[in-house]
Amino acid sequence: MVRLKRAMTKHESVVMAPLLALEHVSKNFGALKVIDDLSLAVDAGEALGILGPNGAGKTTLFNLVTGDLPVSAGTIRYRGQDVTRLPNHARCRLGIGRSYQIPHPFANMTVFENVLAGAAFGAGKREAECHDRCVALLEQTHLLKKANQPAGTLTLLERKRLELARALATEPSLLLLDEIAGGLTDSECLELIETIRAVHAAGIAIVWIEHIVHALIAVVGRLLVINFGQTLAEGPPDRVMADAAVQEVYMGIEGE
Repeated sequence: MVRLKRAMTKHESVVMAPLLALEHVSKNFGALKVIDDLSLAVDAGEALGILGPNGAGKTTLFNLVTGDLPVSAGTIRYRGQDVTRLPNHARCRLGIGRSYQIPHPFANMTVFENVLAGAAFGAGKREAECHDRCVALLEQTHLLKKANQPAGTLTLLERKRLELARALATEPSLLLLDEIAGGLTDSECLELIETIRAVHAAGIAIVWIEHIVHALIAVVGRLLVINFGQTLAEGPPDRVMADAAVQEVYMGIEGE
């Protein structure tokens, strides 16, 4: 009985650990501190939106999580494991996937080949193992009819969809989206929101940086607003957007 109790306690502690945790993370570029003692946690299956003015440190934050940049101080944990010093490809294979603000597909490769590259190299599998999954992802992201078309010929919306499909091909449990709706028309944005909702409904945790507030609120259950690399406000979207400091810094509305 004692052994059983200990095993259950250990299991419960693993379940309760956040999927992603940043603990007092900072990033300096010389004398410039872009991320300043920032802490946050994301649970499995959660959808977190991140807002902030230009230069607030949002994309730098993603680069620290993925390992594209080293931290200057602090700790990053994924599934309870310290990944602070792991290279980006190792973090990807642990389940951290991302899209980039400006899509850069392999223009001369087909749409299918682009997704296959994400699956083979990002997930570390043989190409033959990935074909069916790549087809399914192209169908999910509404690109199946474009599968044999060179990626360089896609529209902006289609490139955004391809960026999403390539990120999903790495089989992430945590998906980081960096302004994936930027530059789209309202109708295109609504189309993309529906796809992202479906991805989240499948159980993938999402952290989404976006300036289009209504897009974020349509998907996420919690908002984090950062300014000068620090947390300005955090909580339910309606409460955060009503915060006087957020309205002043992010929307230019002066508080009373």
